[in-house]
Amino acid sequence: MRNSAGISAAISELKALFGPRVDTGEAVCRAHANTLTWIAAEPPDAVVWPSTTDEVVAIMDLARRHLAPLIPFGAGTSLEGHVNAPLGGISVDLSRMTRILAVGPGDLDCTVEAGVTRGALNAHVRDLGLFFAVDPGAGEATLGGMAATRASGTNAMRYGTMRDNVIALKAVMANGDVLTTGGRARKSAAGLDLTRLLVGSEGTLGIITELTLKLHPIPARVLAAACPFGSIGGACEATIEANASGLGLARVELLDAVQIRAVNFHSKLALPELPHLFIEIAGGEAATEEQLEAFRDIALRHGALSFAWAAGADERRTLWRARHDAYWSVRTMWPGKTVLVSDVAVPLTALACCVEETVADIAEAGVPAPIVGHVGDGNFHVIPVFDEADPDAVARVRRLLDRLVERSLSLGGTCTGEHGVGQGKMVYLERELGRPAVEAMRAIKGALDPLGLLNPGKMLPEMG
Repeated sequence: MRNSAGISAAISELKALFGPRVDTGEAVCRAHANTLTWIAAEPPDAVVWPSTTDEVVAIMDLARRHLAPLIPFGAGTSLEGHVNAPLGGISVDLSRMTRILAVGPGDLDCTVEAGVTRGALNAHVRDLGLFFAVDPGAGEATLGGMAATRASGTNAMRYGTMRDNVIALKAVMANGDVLTTGGRARKSAAGLDLTRLLVGSEGTLGIITELTLKLHPIPARVLAAACPFGSIGGACEATIEANASGLGLARVELLDAVQIRAVNFHSKLALPELPHLFIEIAGGEAATEEQLEAFRDIALRHGALSFAWAAGADERRTLWRARHDAYWSVRTMWPGKTVLVSDVAVPLTALACCVEETVADIAEAGVPAPIVGHVGDGNFHVIPVFDEADPDAVARVRRLLDRLVERSLSLGGTCTGEHGVGQGKMVYLERELGRPAVEAMRAIKGALDPLGLLNPGKMLPEMG
């Protein structure tokens, strides 16, 4: 239930403490609500911009006294309604917490504030020959938000997800305590793994303010290639074999023919309008050439029609433009339509079956729905495009997405490989994990946030 009086009192105190760093304007509040999918925008009542962990503590104490919900906000690039305010409240925008606090080149790590973006971090460490590997495709995504949603992206096949790349973090808990989950050691057997508890908690257990992250050396050589296939099943089978053969692939991305057509239209490219795999191989000079040739042989066996590769940075950027432009190319191709991005992940050996059956479901639904994904680890996205004012189209899309999740779960997969639960995937959580697991999550939420003030209405709406 919305606590209007408490929220108003909290905002008054916030304005006294933070002055112009509090904004209640309609446009600003709407910009801090979900706008990228069909989930309705639910703006907060105010936005506050802290600049230190101590200021986040002050915001938390004030919210607790007035029972005002807090919604952590990074860059707003999440896709499942994570930044919506279904009960109203205050958006805590961490985008001004942008200090890179330490870089340890010898230990391949760094410590940053939560508002640092992955693009800014990589620019900072590039001259040291290092980079941060998790790449969700949005350079403006904040590292705090990426940790909160357990993001991954195109490099996950080789470097892992945020779960694998966060060494430790600092978070402000609902009682106002500042929790530090560990030091800089790469492993520890000391107590429960609180880092992994908070990574992926979507702002429902605490507000992440600092992170210690793994860095990686920039590879000596990077090669990229694009391969059109005669069938989407062949592209998936090539991915499965390449993974089983132990090739050191850094990225394997799938774009179906519909997505390629949209990319060509948006980015003025001339790729064959067929299913494509985009791959990247990184390593030493000799090894990358051998691996590229090995993948070429695998791809040709599974129906690749050609094999174009690029070694220079500019050539690779042009090649990868098709992948990174995927979402916006769909919006350009179908202006005025609702675009919904959903994802699942399955064991890699189930990839071809899952994708091919999904293609059949898309045809039955009768709506455009490009497929694009990080298929090197079994994760792919379906992007239905439809008229939200048409109840029949909405019903068909809902059936399509429900069948997608049910198929993924039946194959040992998950309802979301990287987008998180937020509001959009709550209905699937118990189907995937079972009631005991969901009740355990509720118990943790109740213990750490007994007043239900942290990002209510997400993952576990009953606790809101």
